[in-house]
Amino acid sequence: MMNKKKRKVLFKNHQSPGDIVMLTSSVRDLKLSHPNIEIGVRTSCGEIWDNNPYITKMNENDKDIEVYNVEYPLIHQSNCGQYHFIHGFRLNLEKKLNLRIRPTIFKGDIHIGSDEKTWISQIEEMGVKDKFWIIVAGGKYDYTSKWWSSKYYQEVVDYFKGKITFVQCGEKNHYHPNLNNVINLIGKTNLRQFIRLIYHSVGVLCPVTFVMHAAVAIEPRYGLKNRPCVVIAGGREPSHWEKYPNHRFLEMNGALKCCDDGGCWKSRCQTVGDNDKKDDKKELCFFPIELKEEGISIPKCMYMIKPIDVIRSIEMYYDGGVLEYGSSINEKK
Repeated sequence: MMNKKKRKVLFKNHQSPGDIVMLTSSVRDLKLSHPNIEIGVRTSCGEIWDNNPYITKMNENDKDIEVYNVEYPLIHQSNCGQYHFIHGFRLNLEKKLNLRIRPTIFKGDIHIGSDEKTWISQIEEMGVKDKFWIIVAGGKYDYTSKWWSSKYYQEVVDYFKGKITFVQCGEKNHYHPNLNNVINLIGKTNLRQFIRLIYHSVGVLCPVTFVMHAAVAIEPRYGLKNRPCVVIAGGREPSHWEKYPNHRFLEMNGALKCCDDGGCWKSRCQTVGDNDKKDDKKELCFFPIELKEEGISIPKCMYMIKPIDVIRSIEMYYDGGVLEYGSSINEKK
């Protein structure tokens, strides 16, 4: 009897890095549920797949390969549904492949190679051996509704001066106001370097963005079971769609009329002028708060989250004993 031909599938998606992290979880679960299926990927942010044991190099022109453009239409049920973002691609793959995929662990799947684990961090290369938090104090210009006040971020950093070392990261061409009393790596890491930096970090402070998902998907060091993460979320997305276990997720769903039934899903507080439909008046934030000194507007749901809320959320990891304070830079005199 001839052996049944092995099934080969190739998945295509060119969305944001955060979306690709979600796809990694579905690829892992598909391979663990059906080991005989060979899986290839063609996505944006190829560095996310480095060292991934579940994928195979493929030529999409091979006639034996099934090629699928994969998405997560489940997002349209996010406000009222019972699912987290992590299930979006998996359910789409089940439908396209006509098979059952058993969900496994509640996180994405980014792998750090054995050689990468032997390399010191960029921070240690600079002569700083502190355990550090990554802070992302801005975001993309096409999603201004995820921004928080840079003055608020600075208050948080200053409060922990001499206790926590913060490393500020972000893409050079995005909105990232420079903070004081931090190690500034804005525009100084490519994606793979950033992934390695997250690996070396003991905590992450950010809005809803790639690093929030990566903080879970990348294994922690220093004996941590889970990497601490504080997310300044506001009311744009429903918390059950985005929040991970063990994160401090600061959300305002239900506190404002615009997000009293899930999230508002508005992307901007002001127009950007890029001819994107997100600039349409009906697509803008209902309650923008102008920060004149900073030259921006942020959503009221973000403005209602104060530095003390973030400070207390970070302190919980230390009060509970998961982390211990210690910083050799910017020490209080």
